[in-house]
Amino acid sequence: MKKNIIRSVAAACTVVLMASCNKGNEMPEMQTSTITIENVLDSRPLVESGMFKGTGAQPVVLPGQSVSFSFYAAKNQRLTFATMYGWSNDLFFAPENPGIQLYNNDGSPVTGDVSAQIKLWDNGTRVNQAPGAAVMHPGVAEAGPKNIKVVSGMDDAGNAYLPASQLMQATLSYNGNSQFTLTLKNVSGGTANETPFSPGVWAVSYVAGGNLLLQEPIYAAGKLSMNGLTNIAEMGDVTVLNQYLTSQTGIFTPLSPVLVVVYAGMANPFYKTGENDRGEGLKDLAQKGNADILAAALKTKPGVKSVYVLKDAANTVLLPMINGAAGGKVSQQLSLQTGDRIAVATMYGFSNDWFFATMGNDIDGSQTGDVSASIGLFDNGTAMSQYPGAGVTQANLAGTPLQESKAIEAVPNPNAYNTLPAITKMIKVTLQ
Repeated sequence: MKKNIIRSVAAACTVVLMASCNKGNEMPEMQTSTITIENVLDSRPLVESGMFKGTGAQPVVLPGQSVSFSFYAAKNQRLTFATMYGWSNDLFFAPENPGIQLYNNDGSPVTGDVSAQIKLWDNGTRVNQAPGAAVMHPGVAEAGPKNIKVVSGMDDAGNAYLPASQLMQATLSYNGNSQFTLTLKNVSGGTANETPFSPGVWAVSYVAGGNLLLQEPIYAAGKLSMNGLTNIAEMGDVTVLNQYLTSQTGIFTPLSPVLVVVYAGMANPFYKTGENDRGEGLKDLAQKGNADILAAALKTKPGVKSVYVLKDAANTVLLPMINGAAGGKVSQQLSLQTGDRIAVATMYGFSNDWFFATMGNDIDGSQTGDVSASIGLFDNGTAMSQYPGAGVTQANLAGTPLQESKAIEAVPNPNAYNTLPAITKMIKVTLQ
């Protein structure tokens, strides 16, 4: 009897021990999720635009007077503008497209007299009278609108004109940190073509892949006038064209290949605000969009389970939405265990060292749906900041970053240069 009881107890203990051992060796439950990162920025092709006008009792620029405006620009970007030859029916001054060259071939800023790049143009909407104070506005309409053409010495009606550079003096000065000032002086006084200049508009286009996104924002030689240029050429009214240029001005930036990290723990493994860059490769991501160095460093860190660098199949970088077309998108399937967290980072491409990254405790791997609210925009503190998309030392605009050493911090909005859209209007992250 005693032997049976002992055997029963022993068997029961064996079962308990086996159950206990099995329970201790259970692997945490795995789940599969797919993370998707999208550039959802509704981009604009012009980095800056604006208006200028005289400062006297009337907004025109009279002979002997000047008007100035300032703007930012990087290498390969150009400045264009338009202002009416006031004592004409529909003539206007403008640089020949794509605009005034702002940097020399050696990368130094252009300064001094750039008047030779200015031309006089016929808008093609009014029959030209002899230029002068007696011109009647708006005048007689052309039988059919003509294409815009340069006026070289004489217009189609046989009226003579001096070169634009003898009527308008254009001077560039460089203020530093990619900022220029253009001064337009009316030097037509005492000439056969004396005239006031009307208020005008100006614009600077983004450059992507070495090309201007909007190469002819104000006019196109050999084509009909559009977007409100006629209002300037005939009446000196900038309202309509300025509204159009404003609608084309805003933010444009690609996102670099995206770093995705799955890790166990509560602290982001590659950055913390208030601390300097750790020298592990985040600087390369923030300045040049190169995530590979940081990815390699993270693979050796305790708690880091998997690291990915996601590149857009078509363009490598994730382009923004352009003219309504969808922006770039990348996805990655992740294997996650309970307690895993996900960190993300990608460069704000047209900056010196700004990067998007998950904030706080990053993304809980058990979440699903839109997790874009976990993303912030940060200044890496390793390169001096300039106007985003118009900085001469920005690596993605053919520049060399100017080094600095500051703690990582959130980019303020508005910042020192512009106002950015909400972060969720620029980058979208979903987990399904």
